[in-house]
Amino acid sequence: MTNTAELKPFRIDIPQADLDDLRDRLHRTRWADDLPGAGWERGVPAAYLKELATYWADTFDWRAQEALLNQHPQFTTVIDGQNVHFLHVRSARADATPLLLIHGWPGSVVEFLDLIAPLTNPEPEQPAFHLVIPSVPGFGFSGPVTERGWTDTRTAAALAALMARLGYDRYGVHGGDIGAFIGPAIGRADADHVIGVHANALVTFPTGDPADMAALTEAEQLRLKAMKNFQDDMSAYMQLQGTRPQTLAHALADSPAGQLAWIVEKFKEWTDASRELPEDAVDRDRMLANISIYWFTDTARSVANSYYERFHDASMWAQKPPAIVPTGVAVFSTGDFAIRRFAEKAHNITHWSEFYRGGHFPALEAPDLLTGDIRAFFTTLTS
Repeated sequence: MTNTAELKPFRIDIPQADLDDLRDRLHRTRWADDLPGAGWERGVPAAYLKELATYWADTFDWRAQEALLNQHPQFTTVIDGQNVHFLHVRSARADATPLLLIHGWPGSVVEFLDLIAPLTNPEPEQPAFHLVIPSVPGFGFSGPVTERGWTDTRTAAALAALMARLGYDRYGVHGGDIGAFIGPAIGRADADHVIGVHANALVTFPTGDPADMAALTEAEQLRLKAMKNFQDDMSAYMQLQGTRPQTLAHALADSPAGQLAWIVEKFKEWTDASRELPEDAVDRDRMLANISIYWFTDTARSVANSYYERFHDASMWAQKPPAIVPTGVAVFSTGDFAIRRFAEKAHNITHWSEFYRGGHFPALEAPDLLTGDIRAFFTTLTS
């Protein structure tokens, strides 16, 4: 039974003064220049960022995006001393499966808006789900965290506690990006209640076994090469957030143009490589709604801190026995490095799909594919 006494209804209502301040700050940005001939390989080009910032300031309608979010029931509750915000959208179907959807960085609850209707109100022959969509502790309306120690393990325990507080004795989990760390951690911590964990952007590491390396397919070898390129040339953001989050926070908390550049770079690099610009892969207004949440909630320090905790949590990287909860993995075409033979060393893989459209943000880029794969995986567990 849901413990409603501990839940507080929540509605997003950003003060107009905050919207005016954002617009004013964007209009007064002191822009960096470009090195002649440089493109995206050195970071976000000034001309692109100026145009996007102008759109954010003068054309983007936050109130419209706020209204889209407020169409869905939202709540806050305090777990382990931390405020936790979440959407809770129940299906009308009596046979619906409770499903926890966990966003990553630089994501938010905005990521999952296009999944809500098809998962809660599907066709009669399709499975239905009751959705719980939290802002990860420290992120968005669940932020900032007010103390150290919010590791992925602690976050997993908090989200498992949330599902118990909502009265869900058996439930599924889906996560991408850091959600693909937190989701399996929930499966380990709450295995008696989790029916299965589905993930995209699952990180897998080479086993070091020569036989495993020799057996890699051509596609898997390309993924391994792409992962090395990510580590060598695309992971500066992670190193900075994971080692000096407070220094970075001073810049991002003061400059919306800086926050915009910090996030939009990832929408360029991690979305479907066949698309030239981020907004060719993800709706521009949806992308800016996501970035606006980071800005309005002033969670730059808190979000970066989550990487510091991850980097400095020895238990997270310690060898563990294989998980027992069934795990499904969806691999998308860009920014996804998961290799099944490596994943099977740590997870109980019962479902594996590979797609040739979409990238790191499939809930935004290819919601039809992600929805279909979530349905396919959980159908094998509940039928």
